[in-house]
Amino acid sequence: MELKAFEVAKLINGVVEGDDNSSINKLSKIENGDKNSLSFLGNSKYNDFLYKSNASIVIVKKSLDLKKKVKATLIRVDDPNLAFSKLLEHFNNQQITKSGIDPQSMIKGSVKYGDNLYFGVYSVAEEGVIIGSNVKIHPHVHISENVKIGDNCVIYPGVKIYRNSILGNNCIIHSGTVIGSDGFGFNKDGKGNNLKVVHNGNVIIENDVEIGSNCSVDRATLGSTLIKSGVKIDNLVQIAHNVVIGNNSCLAAQVGVAGSTIVGKDCLIGGQVGIAGHLKIGDRVQIQAKSGVLKSFPDDSVIMGYPAINYRDYNKSYVHFKNFPTIMNFINKLMKKYDDQ
Repeated sequence: MELKAFEVAKLINGVVEGDDNSSINKLSKIENGDKNSLSFLGNSKYNDFLYKSNASIVIVKKSLDLKKKVKATLIRVDDPNLAFSKLLEHFNNQQITKSGIDPQSMIKGSVKYGDNLYFGVYSVAEEGVIIGSNVKIHPHVHISENVKIGDNCVIYPGVKIYRNSILGNNCIIHSGTVIGSDGFGFNKDGKGNNLKVVHNGNVIIENDVEIGSNCSVDRATLGSTLIKSGVKIDNLVQIAHNVVIGNNSCLAAQVGVAGSTIVGKDCLIGGQVGIAGHLKIGDRVQIQAKSGVLKSFPDDSVIMGYPAINYRDYNKSYVHFKNFPTIMNFINKLMKKYDDQ
């Protein structure tokens, strides 16, 4: 796909500085851009690459002051990162052109679907499934009974969606993810055996949610496990039964959230965080990577550690912890001196 500078500027609401007709047919990083590529400068640490890059077009911040002449045509915008994200989406949408139902797929007779469906080879939709318009379902996807999928969703190869699950509009589910598997619940009988707790609820995923590869979102025991609108979930994340994840929260890779915990809106949860069950995490909470959350936290908390505590308190404690061998050596010398007396 080829775009000229003035066309790019129109897409991202930018101002061209240089040749309006400079053209590109691919995207590149600023440090290794070549001719006919478009790059962006979103971090001041990379400023020097602007003067070395061979990219034909570079998106920069409106306020950027040039130290010397550049070869590239510049497009000035308010936020280069956001502008480049829009271009990535534009390029991606141009590449997603598949449509039609593969003859080696299986769609049961009671399934309803909207316009412009792509349904890939060996994919299956069971009885009672409802699929919206402009949905792309790639090969080897299994959609169980009574699942509902909204408009403009993309379901990548190997995804499994269990019965009664509901997906809103504009959702993206990446390969290997399982939606609606049983929660992890067992009761002991009189002989100490583990008896399975049957999970009869479902999973509801609202609009504009993206879930990475090889994640599991478990169905509720009763009611719904709920992923609210705008949530972004990285790869290898476990969401247990009856969990609620609030609007626009982001969970990095290998996070685990135990059953019945409620996470508020606009939270940022770092990689490998573990959150215990039946907790309430407030809005806009930031949890640093590898933390273990064993209690509830209010709105706007910033926490770290295992067990997680206030971020600043953790850093103060860490200063003492890393000096602990020196401190103990000092204490031992004092004790020996005292004993010698």
